Amino acid sequence: MNNNEILEKVKEIFRDILDNDEIELTFETSANDVEDWDSLTHIQLIVAIEKSLKIKFTSKEILSWSNVGEMIECIQTKKSA
Repeated sequence: MNNNEILEKVKEIFRDILDNDEIELTFETSANDVEDWDSLTHIQLIVAIEKSLKIKFTSKEILSWSNVGEMIECIQTKKSA
């Protein structure tokens, strides 16, 4: 899976969890850019991504992300391992 494929998968999850088919994500997108992406939704997104991609994030990894691109880099690292 390359970064663009991961971005598409993550976008589908965001659209499902946030119940908004209009959401567009880029590698630079942050929580401030997406309406309804709050702390509770963040947890729901993480759990959905972990289940969908069969990976597990550490708290340290999650706290280190400042945008979608950093999340995707972390996913890519885990999927490549």
